[in-house]
Amino acid sequence: MSEAVTYGQYLNIDELLSLQEPRDDVEHDEMLFIVIHQVYELWFKVVLHEVDYCQRLLQEGDTSRAQHTLKRVLTILKVLVHQLDVLETMTPTEFLTFREHLDRASGFQSDQFRALEFILGRKSRASVDRFPEGSRARDMLEVRWSEPTLWDSVLEYLAGQGYELPEGQLTRDVTSPIEPSKELQSVLVDVYKNDSRNVELCERLVDLDEGFQEWRYRHVKMVERTIGSKQGTGGSAGSAYLHTTLNRPFFPDLWEIRSQL
Repeated sequence: MSEAVTYGQYLNIDELLSLQEPRDDVEHDEMLFIVIHQVYELWFKVVLHEVDYCQRLLQEGDTSRAQHTLKRVLTILKVLVHQLDVLETMTPTEFLTFREHLDRASGFQSDQFRALEFILGRKSRASVDRFPEGSRARDMLEVRWSEPTLWDSVLEYLAGQGYELPEGQLTRDVTSPIEPSKELQSVLVDVYKNDSRNVELCERLVDLDEGFQEWRYRHVKMVERTIGSKQGTGGSAGSAYLHTTLNRPFFPDLWEIRSQL
């Protein structure tokens, strides 16, 4: 009879707790900084897992479970926002005590966050090419680059529900940016006026979009609060760059139709 698995074994606690390695054992706040960002990466992994699942549910026409999965992602996004509250307990001077140990390490280099942007429709070839060929990150992003986005899955789902979509929507190049379409907006207006079940699905997507914009805004303010207008550690323009990511919705058609209803 095999020995029962313990809590620590199931969760690999010993390995997990060995992964926090501050560069400076003297600076108290570096541990918090490391843990916060490692937890972010774990949540990014879960969000990718859930959005992949949502795409499969949409392919199967399972509207209810797809909506439930999106609600789970929205709840996780709220946790991501609240994690910034914890990070903001660190003052600028406390951060500066260990900032030099980051060298050129930056959240800008998070391959999982790039994967999240890809699956939600904001793809950039430069984000793939930034990682070395043959690396885990590059290989993963190459796959994500070529896969349909969540929006593509939604459009395929609507076609399966009997909606006649504009020509080219279902055969578009999935590596290209999602552009607003007046013809598609006409279909979505019809959904909103006559199809309460699928309105709820669309509204969950708007919630998701809004949730990411909220996280981006809070992230910008956290960076400004901590380093002001200084350059980011990874060589980016810091808060100036982050400001350019605001007000760029993943699902522009769902926002455009608000003035048409």
